[in-house]
Amino acid sequence: MTRVFKFGGASIQDAAAIRHLGELLAGFPDRPLVVVVSAMGKTTNALEALIAAAREGDEADYRRRLEALRQAHLTVMTELFGEGGGPAARVAALFDELDARHRQYRDASYPLHYDQTIGYGELLSTTLVAAWLDATGVATTWCDARELVVTDACHQAANVDWAATARRVADLPLEDGRLLLTQGFIGATPTGAMSSLGREGSDFSAAILAHCLGAEEVVIWKDVPGLFNADPRRFDNAVPLAHLSYAEAVELAWHGAKVIHPKTLGPLQQKAIPLTVRSFLEPGAPSSTIDAETRHDAAHPAFILRDDQVLLEVTPRDFAFMDEARLHDILGRLVDVGLHANLIDSEAMRLRLCVDPKPEKLDPLADSLAADYRLDRHEGLTLLTVRHPTPALLEALAEGREVLAERGNAGTAQRLFRGDQCPETWHIPD
Repeated sequence: MTRVFKFGGASIQDAAAIRHLGELLAGFPDRPLVVVVSAMGKTTNALEALIAAAREGDEADYRRRLEALRQAHLTVMTELFGEGGGPAARVAALFDELDARHRQYRDASYPLHYDQTIGYGELLSTTLVAAWLDATGVATTWCDARELVVTDACHQAANVDWAATARRVADLPLEDGRLLLTQGFIGATPTGAMSSLGREGSDFSAAILAHCLGAEEVVIWKDVPGLFNADPRRFDNAVPLAHLSYAEAVELAWHGAKVIHPKTLGPLQQKAIPLTVRSFLEPGAPSSTIDAETRHDAAHPAFILRDDQVLLEVTPRDFAFMDEARLHDILGRLVDVGLHANLIDSEAMRLRLCVDPKPEKLDPLADSLAADYRLDRHEGLTLLTVRHPTPALLEALAEGREVLAERGNAGTAQRLFRGDQCPETWHIPD
């Protein structure tokens, strides 16, 4: 049966990483195998900065950033194939297309401009990876995700047309014995306009393809050995998790854990497709599995940090209650600008919303709220979410820190702290 692999930007960040990827994939000769690949390294960040330069009309800055992106990809191509080797013509054509699209869309709405340009990171990376795999004996077919994943025109957070996508995916040449390589994160509308599935959406891309193919398994290859109960880069005593249920993984992803894109699990759960998280640096290291089994979910508390948070405190001007009508109004404005509340804390006459620092969305929301409500804004905060907490654990984690907002239910507790009161590296209390 078909397997779907997904590799993120860290696994193809430079020529050495792409060589390693080729060696790893050579060890999986069974077909059909579909491989989903993200943009190289921090390319998406660089493309977002390029969008900003294009929209600001700073031609010199725009040219400098475009050339830096071009040189980064040319350097990798030269290190892999030698001077003038590899898919040089295709890479050059992609950069010409990218430049032309910025000129075409820089005065359009930001979401449309974003989606017509941001996916070139994946188009470039898969062009290089496909050529390298072919050159090293792993027969590979490059597939265009824009011709596979059909979405609506809700740019930056497109919704999948599952029936149309299934029809497209059914035409993949699964039986020709070649590895099929495609892009994560992107799709296209029925009219062909490129769309994106949301930041870090390549996991979701793998799940979409697996769902439509009825795959045996999805494997997400990361730079850490499986899943942990906390980010091991932020918690010095995080412990590995061998198993999670779909439901528990969704909870963790929803609250900001970076291991899995929040939309990934639904399509897999619907067809009982297990997801395995493995290390591309240590392929033989213990892995983590996500499936329907729930009995291990509460074995360890889980900890999730969101830094640089913004707290909006909204109060009616007329000393009125924060009733259902006002909640509907305020949360509706949040939806209208496309922001997600990472914490919602409601009192009789006050609503607290904790959100990510996205000025292009946050500033219009703040202006809208300030016109009709009293609004207080606090920045530079840290949100800690704990799954399966105990009162003693929460008390220990909050020691010496002011709690600005909090929320809790039977399975989850959240505390919002001042960022300057929080350490860079945390320790989970005993």
